Amino acid sequence: MKRSAINDIIREADAFIRSFGYIMPPFAYWSPEEMKARQVDSSAIFTSRLGWDITDYGQGKFDDLGLFLFTVRNGRYEDMKKGMGMLYAEKIMISRKEQMSPMHRHNIKAEDIINRGGGKLVLELFMHDRDGGIDPKAEVSVPVDGTIHRLPAGGLLKLDPGQSVTLLPGVWHAFWAEGKDVLIGEVSTVNDDRTDNVFREPIGRFADIEEDTPPLHLLVADYDKWLG
Repeated sequence: MKRSAINDIIREADAFIRSFGYIMPPFAYWSPEEMKARQVDSSAIFTSRLGWDITDYGQGKFDDLGLFLFTVRNGRYEDMKKGMGMLYAEKIMISRKEQMSPMHRHNIKAEDIINRGGGKLVLELFMHDRDGGIDPKAEVSVPVDGTIHRLPAGGLLKLDPGQSVTLLPGVWHAFWAEGKDVLIGEVSTVNDDRTDNVFREPIGRFADIEEDTPPLHLLVADYDKWLG
């Protein structure tokens, strides 16, 4: 993806998020220079990978295969192992109309996916087999706002604004927006996008970036390169 396109997506996403009354934290608007200057007193932003995340999964077709994310808060796996501390994470995301977030599962993370507004959020769901792969026959059972919904393997769950689904580790899911763009909330256990995403197809988690213009704001995938 070109950096200029990423900058445009950030601006569009910020306006879309604000249209629903959701206000981003102040660090969302720090410049790259301020990010560098705040590495010591705000180190948790970088170690927990908080911030902007725009991906085309390395495929170069963001409008068809992609997702906008912003990680607002995130704990540490070290605390998960101890069973105490900050064991949770929160994201705000945008799925554009007919834009696919590809089939994947998580080894560790449990998550609530919430339709915060816009169109319908459609999820295609499968259970996992003994080896962690997709079970093409097993019925899918997931809680939707506390009520169990059962679907056939590969069934489509459609969430209206205000509805949410709980996905436990191992549940395979792909999702997209139907009708119009959707603002998505995610509340989960600790999140690690570098190691805890298992995709059905051999694709990447982050975008390959062509630096055709300076970044408006750094992405979480920029931190190691830009901040050291």
